[in-house]
Order: sequence, then C-alpha cells, then structure tokens
Amino acid sequence: MFVLAEQIGLPVPAVPVLLGVGALAGAGRMTLAVAFVAAVAASLPPDLLWYELGRRRGGRILGLLCRISLEPDSCVRRTENLFIQRGRKALLISKFFPGLSTVAPPMAGMVGIARWQFILLDIAAAILWAGVWMGLGYMFSDALEVVASRAARLGNWLGLILGAMLVSYIAIKFVQRQRFLRSLRIARITPAEVKSRLESADDTLFVVDTRSALDVRAVPYAIPGALWIAAEDIDRRERELPRDRDIVVYCS
Repeated sequence: MFVLAEQIGLPVPAVPVLLGVGALAGAGRMTLAVAFVAAVAASLPPDLLWYELGRRRGGRILGLLCRISLEPDSCVRRTENLFIQRGRKALLISKFFPGLSTVAPPMAGMVGIARWQFILLDIAAAILWAGVWMGLGYMFSDALEVVASRAARLGNWLGLILGAMLVSYIAIKFVQRQRFLRSLRIARITPAEVKSRLESADDTLFVVDTRSALDVRAVPYAIPGALWIAAEDIDRRERELPRDRDIVVYCS
C-alpha cells in the first residue's frame, strides 16, 4: 500500500516500510519472496499509468505530479538533467531519489522510450529498489527488532510520534513548495504583457527560453526572437545576455 501510494505521487515514504518488511522476514515472521513480489507488483501499475499520460499529455502531467507530490517544480528539471546525463539508465536509479521516482515515468513517455523498454527498465528498477531496502532490513533484522521491541513499549505514543513525523514531513514539503512559488512571483510579467511589448517592437525587451533540451524536443515551439539558453547553462553563457535591456526568462 505504501509503495503504491508513493509511486502514485502522494507524499508517503515507502522506504521505512520496506525496511520493516525485510526485518520481519529476517525474524521469520514473513515470507520475503512474497513481500518482494508484492512491492514490485505495486510499483508497476502507477508507473505505467504515468508513462502513458506523459506520452500523451507531456509537460502538463509533470506539473500535475509536482503539485500532487508537494515537490517544487525544480524536481522536473532535476529529472530532465538526469535523463540527459544517463539516458534510459536514469530509470534504474530514479526510485532512490524522492520526487524523481514519480516524475521519471512520464518523462520516459515524453522522450519517446518504447513501452516495452520502459516496462523492462521499470521492473528492473523496482527489483533493485525494493531489493536494496528489504535486503538491508533483512541483514539488520536483529537491530531493527530491538528498536521495534522498544518502540512497542511506547504503545499509543508510538502512533502519535509516527503521525507527528508524517504530518511534519508533509508540512515541510508544503512550506518548501510555497517558498519556491513565492520566489517565482518576484518581478513577474504576464504572457499578455510580453506579447504586447513584442508586437509593439519594444527593443528594451529581451526574451530568454530556459527550457531543457528535452522540453524543447517535446514541444518544439518558442517565443519569436527568444534566445534559447538552458537554465543550467546561464552562468556559462551570461555574456550573451544584454545589460541594458529588460530580460524575461521562461520555461515549461
């Protein structure tokens, strides 16, 4: 259930559950193979759904996922950079990074990875991800059992503590997102204003397209006259930016 919820995009961490399952298996209280298959099976359906939506709807789905998962929109950029650097191999390691694990499947659909390739890579990623965390829980089952026995003494207090931790986790993510959105509102200009100034041949305006190569490939349209500089290349190409004009940057 936790694995399914995390892959859907909800801010629910599944790693502690996988560790706990591995510890229970190490103590002989659960069959590791059954739990492992269940975790992998729970991971695939939501990943395949997001892949298909990304393939058909593109960037809008990535924005929706970032809002659901309470991750700042920069999680899309991190995933794009990961795909640029590692290609299809990015799917194998994305599950180990909170936020990226949910954004990677629709990104795979956007960049045109074949469905059969995605399914194979996603299954391999789920096996690797679940195997590592369950394996750690299995190896350190004795230590985790001591922790669990001490936690059991807390009784209802444990539930309150865990509930408080979950609420705090969600609150932190929410605050991070609000700060990110607040930073975007600074010195903001509307699309209508940009359009009006471009139509009036306003030579004090300079437009920069900061989309990644993947975004440009997925949606090959741009504001007329805009200079394309990917966000990560701005520092390297800053000399190309005029100092005497109003610079407007836009992304996906």
